Amino acid sequence: MKKINLFITGLGNVGSELLSLIDNNEHSKKANIKIIGISNSKNMFFDNDGIDLSNWKNLLANGKKNNRQEFLNKTINYKLKNCVFVDNTASETISTEYADYLNEGISVVTCNKIASSSELENYNKLKDISKKNNVSFLYETNVGSSLPVLETINNLVLSGDKIISVKAILSGSLNYIFNNFKYENTFHNVIDKAKKLGLTEPDPKIDLSGIDVARKLLIISRESGFQNEINDIEIKSFLPPNKCIESNSYNSFYNCIKENNNYFNKKLLSSKQNNTRLKHTAELFSNGNGIISLKEVENKDEFYNINDEDNIILIYTNKNKSPIVIKGPGAGGKVTAMGVLNDIIKV
Repeated sequence: MKKINLFITGLGNVGSELLSLIDNNEHSKKANIKIIGISNSKNMFFDNDGIDLSNWKNLLANGKKNNRQEFLNKTINYKLKNCVFVDNTASETISTEYADYLNEGISVVTCNKIASSSELENYNKLKDISKKNNVSFLYETNVGSSLPVLETINNLVLSGDKIISVKAILSGSLNYIFNNFKYENTFHNVIDKAKKLGLTEPDPKIDLSGIDVARKLLIISRESGFQNEINDIEIKSFLPPNKCIESNSYNSFYNCIKENNNYFNKKLLSSKQNNTRLKHTAELFSNGNGIISLKEVENKDEFYNINDEDNIILIYTNKNKSPIVIKGPGAGGKVTAMGVLNDIIKV
């Protein structure tokens, strides 16, 4: 059985769920996983014999002050085979470290979307470095949590098929929010509940601004073979123009949403009058460009009955007459952690 040595950064919602999954031994028939190093924004801790996962919080709290360069150096200096650096953060700073690990023959698994949706030059560089050093750079969870969206697209492309277009609901958090926005003057409450349930990013504005979905669609576009930048994905915002998006804290964002209840009430009332449902959708066109928008969908639409935090992706290809459909949970710490663990097993 292959042994895998993990060095994990980010122990919040997703990271703590990942440690729990590993501690529960749900992977035991597939790989022997040992966690050597862990870190959060404050501290880091290492144990060559493997960290005691029943006591990791205390060990980390009493560990050394986190230093990113030192974390990298210690990971390299262990000189262990089958090492994987796991990033469970949403940090741009952490995403800039991937090349350093890949260059040292250390695989990277991440649910952080920033690197894969960064400038095309950087995306291609990371791909090239991983191939050159025969290590993995895996980020399935960037798009559909534990759903095999990128794996399916990669397999289609490798088989010689061509992606013609994609239609999708790519945000489980936004799908939850609009599914539960049923009454006037409640939009702000639904957002707050989604945040407390761990369905949104730590800053829900990232979800509601559309940038999170735009990053996902860009990654789908690139994995489909297109060489596009984030500006090739148009975001049609459903937020009040030039107001809430400019807020600099969650409280101010929440208050802005609350103050603009009438703005959202009009969308809800229009949907009710038309017997439609509000759905936040993403569409990729044949040239690799895309659009993100809030739509009223009718009951005959594929998106009409998608439940709460579920995602759905319809992939139209040259060789298939009907779309390939992938559907399932697309938000939440445990679901994402399961996807991260799947990528670790792939390594």
